[in-house]
Amino acid sequence: MKKILVPIADGCEEIETLTIIDVARRAGGDVTSASIMPGRTWVEASRGVKLEADIELLDCPDIEWDLIALPGGLPGAEHLQHCEALIELIKRQLHEGRLLAAICASPLMVLGRNGLIGTRTATCYPSFQMELSKCTHQVSTDRVVVDGNLVTSQGPGTSIEFSLELVSLLYGEGKAKEISAELVF
Repeated sequence: MKKILVPIADGCEEIETLTIIDVARRAGGDVTSASIMPGRTWVEASRGVKLEADIELLDCPDIEWDLIALPGGLPGAEHLQHCEALIELIKRQLHEGRLLAAICASPLMVLGRNGLIGTRTATCYPSFQMELSKCTHQVSTDRVVVDGNLVTSQGPGTSIEFSLELVSLLYGEGKAKEISAELVF
């Protein structure tokens, strides 16, 4: 069973967060949502929905994740951007060649602004793409972009496509097609 981490914070985007978790669990993933908010597992998402994380991020620093998937949303992505413990996990994830995914504002704010994209091609929420172009050699306008072990996507409307791509990378194209059919996507 693949171990998947979804860090969440106040202001994370509900559709992106829940779609990543839902689709990965449908595929059989061992998904852990982890709050980065100090001292609590619940967060208030960008549209006021309260979400309860499985654990606090500080409770899982030594776990080896097959995938870390970052939802976007504001100010959620800004909280993720400034979480030192999360940035250290992301650096280790990239260094060890395991999958890292980010959607919406997170490719720019969490990865780009922390110098973690490198020479990979990425995408993000369309209004942030100009700034993202200063953080990487190639910005794509594609809805979902895979470059090595980095997967990026544009926003809430691309959440299912993004999540299915993650399933395909973790479990194979057949599993992604099976989940896609279940979702009537």
